Amino acid sequence: MSRLIVISNRVSPPTGDGPGNQGGLAVALSAALRESSGIWFGWSGEETETFTGHINFQRSYGVTTATIDLEAQDVEEYYNGYANCTLWPLFHNRLDLAEFERGFAGGYARVNDRLAETVAPLIEDSDLIWVHDYHLMLLGRNLRARGVKNRIGFFLHIPWPPARLLESLPGHGELFDAMLDFDVIGFQSENWRDSFIEYVQGHTDATIDQNGIVSLGDRQAQIIVCPIGIDFTEFHQAAHGEVARESCRRMKRSANGRTMIVGVDRLDYSKGLPERFLGYERLLGSRPDLHGQLFLLQIAPPSREQVRSYQQIRATLDSLSGRINGEFADAEWVPLRYINKGYPRDALAGIYRASRIGLITPLCDGMNLVAKEYVAAQDPEDPGVLILSQFAGAARQLTDALIVNPHSPDELAEAIDRALRMTKKERKERWHSLMANIRDEDVRWWQECFAKALAGSPV
Repeated sequence: MSRLIVISNRVSPPTGDGPGNQGGLAVALSAALRESSGIWFGWSGEETETFTGHINFQRSYGVTTATIDLEAQDVEEYYNGYANCTLWPLFHNRLDLAEFERGFAGGYARVNDRLAETVAPLIEDSDLIWVHDYHLMLLGRNLRARGVKNRIGFFLHIPWPPARLLESLPGHGELFDAMLDFDVIGFQSENWRDSFIEYVQGHTDATIDQNGIVSLGDRQAQIIVCPIGIDFTEFHQAAHGEVARESCRRMKRSANGRTMIVGVDRLDYSKGLPERFLGYERLLGSRPDLHGQLFLLQIAPPSREQVRSYQQIRATLDSLSGRINGEFADAEWVPLRYINKGYPRDALAGIYRASRIGLITPLCDGMNLVAKEYVAAQDPEDPGVLILSQFAGAARQLTDALIVNPHSPDELAEAIDRALRMTKKERKERWHSLMANIRDEDVRWWQECFAKALAGSPV
């Protein structure tokens, strides 16, 4: 097979931490890189006083990584600025939070160019290049400018926004035009692909045919839908390991006979956490007979704490959780356990297994692998119920979940009530259907699907 060059904002080499404790993306890419003797290139996460282009090569568990350090200004403008204060909110339908600073856009262009300049000498004629996510949307163009003629693919892990939102981005036409220097562009769901097509048809001179080939001048890019999955084998093994079993036992002891609802999300405004808390509050207000009988465990490790909007969402959740517990708790029962720290994935598997309901209700999400992990961790003889937002990419695959509109507190409260009343027979039927998809379309299926398109084979 051709050698694979993976390029992403951050590099996640194998760690040997045991099954289930490395992200599914890292597992899949690491396997592909080992098979092809490839290289994983990107930012180290470290800063340097002056950018030199020095590459730090390392080899870990058969995977070669190549990382560079960035200047503090690069990190502020490219990563904290354009990626996380401009593109992330815009692509998650939060135009009100997007910051359009010219310096941010300049830093984004500069870092994409620096990455291209640094990685280009490592690329051999037969290599396949796979670029990941919204941080690096200009990279294909910058590589072409340096004479790279290889097949280059791009996968967007987050949503592609509706055209009416994207057109609010200064330079949106240039950003789109640069993407046509990729040979393959992959999306998590039909929704995001259709938004891309809407933009192509309404805002560009490009054409698109029935096979998903976008053409503009002498350039062509194939667009595909290729939803990412979990590493089913590894996660299933972790979910049945001793760490997960002990975690499950501890949670059941802690529940003390009460029904547990669980949510696990990075602390981010796209995850719908305030709306989730309000829906749960609506349930408690309308069903006093449930008081003392259940609790919501919300695990929300903080992220991007230097970004103002993330500070605001944390303050909002602190206030809401305090209000809900203040109104409904008593000396023997706390209805909402809100935790701002992360847990290893094998420990989370045990928490998922101990819960009757998985509450996964983002306002906008490219995929959401927590939903898939929740299902994979369940006891086949007594599975829990997945409540899933219609605005998560996973909702297109996991159709036997209880699909809800996360903006509606009444709909959330009704879904929780339905899940609590659901018979074991229905829970098992839904779980079997969900598991079939999660098992068959796992992360390796995703990686092979995209690699096939990148190699030029029909998908």
